[in-house]
Amino acid sequence: MASASYRGRFAPSPTGPLHFGSLVSAVGSYLEARSHHGEWLVRIEDLDPPREMPGATDSILRALEACGFVWDGAPEYQNRRSAYYEAALEKLKRDGLIYPCACTRKEIADSATSGIEGFVYPGTCRHGVSSQRAHYAWRLRVEDADIFFEDAVQGKQQQNLARDIGDFVLKRADGLYAYQLAVVVDDAEQGITHVVRGSDLIDSTPRQIALQRALGIAQPGYAHLPIATNAAGEKLSKQTQAAPLDLARAGTALWSALQFLGQQPPPELQRATPQELWSWAHNHWNLEKAPKRRSIAANGV
Repeated sequence: MASASYRGRFAPSPTGPLHFGSLVSAVGSYLEARSHHGEWLVRIEDLDPPREMPGATDSILRALEACGFVWDGAPEYQNRRSAYYEAALEKLKRDGLIYPCACTRKEIADSATSGIEGFVYPGTCRHGVSSQRAHYAWRLRVEDADIFFEDAVQGKQQQNLARDIGDFVLKRADGLYAYQLAVVVDDAEQGITHVVRGSDLIDSTPRQIALQRALGIAQPGYAHLPIATNAAGEKLSKQTQAAPLDLARAGTALWSALQFLGQQPPPELQRATPQELWSWAHNHWNLEKAPKRRSIAANGV
């Protein structure tokens, strides 16, 4: 029986087929939810049409099914949730916490310092839009204060948004909603209590916490798993030509994901069926065994 006190999710972007790096995140979030007798939801983060691959959503869902994942309820799709994002923006506007920005990327680059993810926005439009343009982005005002959170895998985390990021975009000038806004609104609306995902998103977490506080939303628990990288140290992704999962060898892929996550599945299960792997994993999953590292080379997968 699912527990109302734990609700997790897996939220892939449909930019390509499911690959080993995505599978690692799915396995970790799924087993952590089930080990707490909780619910596990699937949400397709299809916010950015230019980056999407035709047919990727169906491919991802078929791959999850082939690997034996069972999710609660129907998958959600971000491209159907614009009304939620706009309502959150309107609240932030009423509270005076966001402002329009007309800066181009070049203008920002010309006057900004480097932060942890590119340039730190210098606050050019904080006190009024600097130029007359037809379309504006909307940015959240951040405070010059440290944000702390305890990650269940990576330990204590600290970030100063004013120094490391700057006021960040919630809605782009082209009208598309930013990931940071959508993920916070969706997690809250869906009642997500625990977020288990790849460590490539750990530096986004303080932005999400700041936005949760601005919207009066409860903060979920966080656990950031090591991401899988190729031999060059690059995250496995469509951009780095990560190979799609071979669904004819789904059990082997699950075994490798469990091994990657420090669970030490028995060697004799390396050629087992997904059902046999899940049976073992449900009885042996332990998040504390997950390596406390940001990334690990995924050799031979």
